[in-house]
Amino acid sequence: MNAVPQGRPLRVGIAGAGAISQYHLAGWREQTGVELVAICDPVADSARARAEAFGIPRTYDGFVAMLAAERLDAVDIITPVGTHAPLARMAADAGVHLCLQKPMCATVAEARALVDYVGERVRFMVHENYRWRPHYVAVRRWLDEGRIGTPTAARMSVRGACVYTGDGSAPFLLQRQPYLKEFRRLLVFEVLIHHLDALRVLLGPLSVQHCSLGKVNPAIAGEDVALAVLRGRDGLGVLVDGHIAAPGYGPMPADRLEITGTTATLMFDRDRLWLEGKPETLQTFDLQKSYQACFSAAVREFVDGLRTGRGFATDRLDNLQTLELMEACYLAAGVQP
Repeated sequence: MNAVPQGRPLRVGIAGAGAISQYHLAGWREQTGVELVAICDPVADSARARAEAFGIPRTYDGFVAMLAAERLDAVDIITPVGTHAPLARMAADAGVHLCLQKPMCATVAEARALVDYVGERVRFMVHENYRWRPHYVAVRRWLDEGRIGTPTAARMSVRGACVYTGDGSAPFLLQRQPYLKEFRRLLVFEVLIHHLDALRVLLGPLSVQHCSLGKVNPAIAGEDVALAVLRGRDGLGVLVDGHIAAPGYGPMPADRLEITGTTATLMFDRDRLWLEGKPETLQTFDLQKSYQACFSAAVREFVDGLRTGRGFATDRLDNLQTLELMEACYLAAGVQP
């Protein structure tokens, strides 16, 4: 696919002014050679607030109106998952390159149909940013450097009081995105999909062997507890253990990753990375800064790919593999798409 011509600003439209859009927009504001020309959202006040905060000159109450009125090179779609495919199809029909917030679609079948529809007409990246969190970038570097030898086992643990606090207070995730309360597939679909993508990057291709799901909060439709067993190359065993109704934890999920290798064991716990038994290797991370950093890195990946013509790390075909892992967890647990 040819690159966007150099020598002029990249004209970008934003679709969606919800809670997550502030992190996308902060990432866009860090880029050079980019002009944010418009933002659309059916809630006019939300679009105006984001436009004012980030210096975006025009607002629209709908995607169709924005596409018709603006000469866009690309669009960043940051809307609820049910709208992703229709908006992406419109962008492709208009010849506008697209970055689509994860998950690409609600099911693998829908995502494959969307990928086939868009084809090679425009560039198509999925905003799956977890692999760019600075601590996981460091983990990948350590693995690439051979600091633990060949991985033989891995365990990812995720804990948070995201959908249940135990004290009667309103949980963070359901305040920020109240529609998630109705999601029949929740923890794996909305949260652990990030971790599955990161594990793919760190450990290579994975397949799901077993998965069990549970629910602590009876007021939500989907699961808030999950345990999945995966396999990688040469019999590598991977355990993914998620619980986002864990009282005492903070509102944002906290990760703990252990990768055992043939020569050493790598540990990451919340904000610390080290090799077990080697305290001199300890590195610490500012998780608040890291949260924005991964959004900014994903936006930069999109801009650089459009400018240079090179492939995106989270191209739609790569992201299909993450969606397939996510859906395989549900199928292994007996939950159909």
